[in-house]
Order: sequence, then C-alpha cells, then structure tokens
Amino acid sequence: MTAATEAGAARRIAYQGEPGANSHLVCKQHHPDAEAVACASFEDVFAAVESGAADLAMIPIDNSIAGRVADIHHFLPTSGLHIVAEHFLRIQFMLMAVPDATLDSVRTVHSHVHALGQCRKIIKQHGWTPLISGDTAGAAREIAEAQDPTQAAIAPPLAAEIYGLQILQRDIEDEEHNTTRFVELSPEPHRADAGNGPVMTSFIFNVRNIPAALYKALGGFATNGVNMTKLESYMVGGEFTATQFLAEVDGHPDEPGLARALEELRFFTTDVTVLGVYPAAPFRAENG
Repeated sequence: MTAATEAGAARRIAYQGEPGANSHLVCKQHHPDAEAVACASFEDVFAAVESGAADLAMIPIDNSIAGRVADIHHFLPTSGLHIVAEHFLRIQFMLMAVPDATLDSVRTVHSHVHALGQCRKIIKQHGWTPLISGDTAGAAREIAEAQDPTQAAIAPPLAAEIYGLQILQRDIEDEEHNTTRFVELSPEPHRADAGNGPVMTSFIFNVRNIPAALYKALGGFATNGVNMTKLESYMVGGEFTATQFLAEVDGHPDEPGLARALEELRFFTTDVTVLGVYPAAPFRAENG
C-alpha cells in the first residue's frame, strides 16, 4: 500500500494517453478501485490534480532504453505536487490488428515514436512501413476504427482488450529489460516514515555560478555515505549560466547521513526543494 492510499483511497487518478496505454495499465495495477482519467498531455495531467479534478497523477519519468521522459522536468518543479510513490513496469509491446488480419497482410505498423524505435527488429524483418501516432493506445484505437487488415498497431496488451483487436505477435520489443519507472504525484506530501523499509528522496537544486560549485555541493553525499541514484541537469529560463538539477538518493532526510548531506548541499546552492520522500519500489531490491 502506498503512502497515498494510506492517507485515503484515491477516487480518480490522471494519466497521459488514451485508454489502454502503459500509464493506464499502471493505474489499474496499483489503484484498481480508482477511476483512471485519460489526459491528452502531461500538462493536462498536472492541471487535473492541481484543480482537484483528480486525486493523483501517474507519470512516467524514466525508461531503461530511452532515458528520461521529455517535458516532465519542466512541470515538476513548479507544479506544487509531491512524489508519494514509485512503480516500475516491464514494458510489453504486442502487434495487434483487426480480427481478419494476418502477419502476411500487414503493410504498415502504427505507434508512438518511442514504441516504434523499441521494436525496430520485427519491423525491419517484415519490411513494414512504420507510421508515427501520438500514443500507443491511440494507435490501437485508430486501427480498430480503420478496419483495414493491412494496418497494425504496436501497443500494450490492454489496448487490444479495450479496442477489440487480435494480437498477431506478443512481446515484440527488441530488449527484454525494457522497463519504465512511473511516479505518483499528490497535492499533499505524505512522507514515508523513517526506519520503515527502504526510502527514496527526490529533490531539485540550483548551484551557484562559481567554480567547482557542483563538485562541492555533491561532496557531502559522498562523505556521508549517501548513494545518489539519479542526477540530471536542466537549463533554467534559457540561460546558459543557470542550471537546475534533479537528484534522487537512497535514504530519508531524517536520517543523520542524508540530513548532513542536504545541509552541506545548501551551502553551495541557491535553493533546494524536496519533491518527495517515498517508499522504494520492490523492483529496486529485486534487480540489485
């Protein structure tokens, strides 16, 4: 049970994409009793929670092949929302088409640009023409509407179920380790308790524009034995001299080592904002 559900069951959870997308699947897995609210863009997802139209947001933040998910870093710092949980999803892509289609009848394959890029081998093997859609589940819907046996979609299995398509071939992704990390966002912080299992802390900071500022800012984590699992930089306001960093570490801010590291960090930064203190997903321990 996540901190969000402990604080009160979510009634509505917003995600980006159409019904049947991977984000929808994660919502169903971790909040089966909540209403999953499809949103056209990440901006709409954040707006839904900020306005109270949804209780939580489910957002993909990293993929083991594609890296960080674009645009999320623009919304997180100013959203006022808090990370309350994380989930890892093994990405499974299926080739799906209308009931009378076959592998031999397919000529074009439709999906999100990332999904097409992660299924290059099968596309090349069959000589199909890849066509970009805005969303994996949206591609499945378009194939169902077209009723054309020469068209197929690459999408999660849930999409085939929703749109009445047959799965022509399962697990067509190039890499078996294809995994996406999602975070739950809430208007309330719901911090995980210290000393109650592995905890992650996510935060953003801006370094001062002085020599070796980043080196000095991060030194406290090394000297205090804090494991940093993520560090990404972003330009701020289009200025080449203003850099913001998103970082994630193992541990709780109330633990002495991390508390000292964060205190030292503040000496060399203009601001530090904690985005969330939440339970580490079991996936981390299971996969080393």
